[in-house]
Order: sequence, then C-alpha cells, then structure tokens
Amino acid sequence: MNTEQTGRKVAVVTGAGSGIGRAVALALASAGWSLALAGRRAEPLAGTAAAAGDTEALCVTTDVTDADEVAALFTAVRERFGRLDLLFNNAGTFGPGGVPLENLAVEDWRAVVEVNLTGAFLCAQAAYRLMKEQDPQGGRIINNGSISAHAPRPQSIAYTATKHAMTGLTKSLSLDGRPYRIACGQIDIGNAATEMTERMSTGILQANGELAAEPVMAASDVARTVVHMAELPLEANVQFATVLATNMPYIGRG
Repeated sequence: MNTEQTGRKVAVVTGAGSGIGRAVALALASAGWSLALAGRRAEPLAGTAAAAGDTEALCVTTDVTDADEVAALFTAVRERFGRLDLLFNNAGTFGPGGVPLENLAVEDWRAVVEVNLTGAFLCAQAAYRLMKEQDPQGGRIINNGSISAHAPRPQSIAYTATKHAMTGLTKSLSLDGRPYRIACGQIDIGNAATEMTERMSTGILQANGELAAEPVMAASDVARTVVHMAELPLEANVQFATVLATNMPYIGRG
C-alpha cells in the first residue's frame, strides 16, 4: 500500500545510517512519516530502520556521487511510496583533517566536492523531478549546510568551500522550484554530537592556532528543527536556520 492510500508523508534521508541523518530519520518516524533511508552501507541503514520501530522504511544503499545510483534511489521511492514529500540532503564528509592548504591533494579536494556538492545536487535534481511530476505537485528539500557555510575553521578549505556552495544550491533550488510548489531551505548546524564531531570534546584547532575543546549539543535538538521545517505547509518556508551549541566559538570566531 503506497502513501497515497495511507496519507503518510514520505521523506528521503541521505546519510541516514548515523549521526544527524539517523537522528532526523528517527524524529520524522516519530512524527508519522514514512522513510526512504539512503547511505553507502546497508548495515547502518538497517540499524536506523530497526530503531524507527513500526515506521515503514525503505533502505537503499546509495553512493550519492553516482548519478545512476541516485536515479535508482528515487525510482525505488516512486515505486514503493507513489510520491515524495521531503528530501533531507544530508550526506557529507569533512575530508582529511589537519592538512594545511598547501599540502591538500587535489584528489582529496575532488572527493569532498563530489560528496558534499555534486552529491547534494544529484539528489536535489532527482527529488525536484519527482516532485514536479507527481500529483499533487510539490514537496520540500532541506539541505544540510553548516556553520562553515558562514565562517571557516582552519585547514578546512574543501569542506568550507562546498558548504558555501550549498547556500547557492539552496537559493537556486528555491527560485527554480517556485512554479512547482517545491520549497527549499537550509539548516546550518554547529557542533552536534555525532561520530564526526567527537574531536570537538577533546580539542580542535582554533583560528588563533590553539587547540581547545568545544561544547556540543544533542543531535536530537537538530532533528526537532528539521521536523519543524519539514511540516510547514508548502506556502511557508524556513529559508535558513542556524542551530548550534550555545557556547561554541562561532559568533566572533577568529
């Protein structure tokens, strides 16, 4: 039975096997959404689906940098659920840490761009096509930006550049989606406690060259904000939201 019969809304969550992706998927499940969970590895996706309880969840192993795999993901969503109401464009990578700009290998630069920017574009494009064609028309895309879409950390040029680019992607999607009731917003997250941010609590390089531990917040606090953005009527949109650990060094960074 597809969601056109059950009335449940459908969300695709990329990077759904861990961290922010898993937290958002579980929050959406608690709010009554059906889920398509995408990520590179099947086992973590299955773990998220199991944690979602009785929620209808489709797990699709997907490399977001591969256009064919992304197309297969959204074909599976259409065939299983009949429509798509939300894409949470979350998959991303920091790339190599602690590498000075002059030593960053071009292969590492390209790898970060492929995941964070090209992957986000491919998923947004596929979601846009489905939302444009479905009846009733429309849906919402929420991009996972970052505090680094506003202010960089030292030695993070690839990650920072892609997150600044994500802001442009969000704005263009918002503009191009207007005629088709496709809304797009961005959540910029600072220091959510996940596997990717464990180093925050032990010490991370600051703009003044020192190492310092930074406060973190629960990933579930981010997830609640995403659910709020997702459940607005399509006539309303949170264009940009910033959710951060209150005392992290962001305001006044550097």
